Amino acid sequence: MSEEIKTRIPLWLYPNTIKGIDAILIKDNCKSRSEFIEKAIRFYSGYIAAEDGMKYLPTAITSAMSGIVNTSENRLSRLMFKLSVEMSMMMNILAVNADYDENTLRKLRGKCVEDVKRSVGSVTFEEVAKFQKRD
Repeated sequence: MSEEIKTRIPLWLYPNTIKGIDAILIKDNCKSRSEFIEKAIRFYSGYIAAEDGMKYLPTAITSAMSGIVNTSENRLSRLMFKLSVEMSMMMNILAVNADYDENTLRKLRGKCVEDVKRSVGSVTFEEVAKFQKRD
């Protein structure tokens, strides 16, 4: 495979543009202004050559966001599974010692649903203990 030979072309840039390139060269992991400019041209050419130029950038953003959302979703799913296992263990331990009839449990479930809705999921043990001691 033959190696391409670069061609030198005249390029006129404003001083502010050159300062901008120099400031971002290292961030983009480029060794020279030429490398940075070539990368920028390839990116912009891809943007223009895309069937619908407006879809080029959003596709890149959508792809990145999709990855982030999938990672978060997997993490939350694992955490919810672990929490469900712990809750099941706690309920089984408590059920051994509890003597509640179905009507009392139904009322308690309704109260708990309302508590969680009202507090946006932030129910504390202290609040529950105060309620239970009140009876």
